[in-house]
Amino acid sequence: MARVKVKLPKIGMTMEEATVVRFCRQPGEHFQRGDPIYEIETEKISQEVEATADGVMVEHSVSEGANVAVGEYVCVVDTTDSRVGDSRVGDSRVGESRVGE
Repeated sequence: MARVKVKLPKIGMTMEEATVVRFCRQPGEHFQRGDPIYEIETEKISQEVEATADGVMVEHSVSEGANVAVGEYVCVVDTTDSRVGDSRVGDSRVGESRVGE
C-alpha cells in the first residue's frame, strides 16, 4: 500500500481555507472510492470530500473544527488502488494527494 497525505482541495475560485467539520473515517477504518473521508465548511458551502481510491485511514493531521488553508494536509491514508503513482489520489511528488480536486 502507498501512504498518501491528503490535502484540502480548492473547491471554489475564491476559496482560501475551510473548517474541517468532521472526519467520516477514523484511523484504522477502511473506505472505498467515492466514500466521504472528511467534511468541510466554508462561508459559502458545506461539502464532503470523497476518496478517489480504496484505502484505510491512517491518521488525522488536524483536529475537527480546525481552520485549514487550501493545500494543507488534512489526513494520511494508505491506498489499496494500484494506480496511485499516476492517479487522481496521488501524484509523482511522493504521496502528495489531490483528493477532491
